[in-house]
Amino acid sequence: MRRLLTSLLIAMALLASVAGVKAQEAQEEKETLVLIDTDKGKIKVKLYNDTPKHRDNFLKNVESHLYDGLLFHRVIKQFMIQAGDINSKDAPEEQHLGDGDPDYTVPAEIVYPTHFHKAGALCAARTSDDVNPERASSASQFYIVTGKFYTSMELDKMEKEQGKKFTPEQREAYMLEGGRPDLDEKYTVFGEVVDGMKAVFKIQMEETNSEDRPLKNIRIKSMKVVEK
Repeated sequence: MRRLLTSLLIAMALLASVAGVKAQEAQEEKETLVLIDTDKGKIKVKLYNDTPKHRDNFLKNVESHLYDGLLFHRVIKQFMIQAGDINSKDAPEEQHLGDGDPDYTVPAEIVYPTHFHKAGALCAARTSDDVNPERASSASQFYIVTGKFYTSMELDKMEKEQGKKFTPEQREAYMLEGGRPDLDEKYTVFGEVVDGMKAVFKIQMEETNSEDRPLKNIRIKSMKVVEK
């Protein structure tokens, strides 16, 4: 009887241990959510855990209120909306924007094809390959993909011309949600919109000048980490 009781206690302890490990793993895998409050509405994004350098850098910027008051300084229809230029907060209408970054970069974390440029993808901006062959990211500037819809034939053509193969998930997303497959493997995708694409598309529809800056300023009012 004593031996049976001991065995039961050991089994219960093992089960509790396994449950504890699984709970810890689930907690570690939980993706952080950030709410971006803009002049055109709220956008909620989740940050991927398998791009930890970008996740942690973005959270540092959020928690230090770096983004509060900055503009969406580059907006291109059927492409993306971009923000994070640290010089944009009080920039006059005639000021060129797009070069304002902290004095460091974030190493590329291109996790492809797991993460790709579907509509709603949260991505890091960067300088061009000729000066940045490592494809390191800006420490502050980011963009959210709006993109366009692709047909199966268009994707087939891209595969043939570029010698690549889209996954079933990519094909479905690019055909039904839209995106920009031409950007895949070139920029780090570190999150995605989980709520608020309506606000993203509102920003996309704003009239812009010759440098793609909206004629009417669109600001990030604030960003904060939120729960689901």
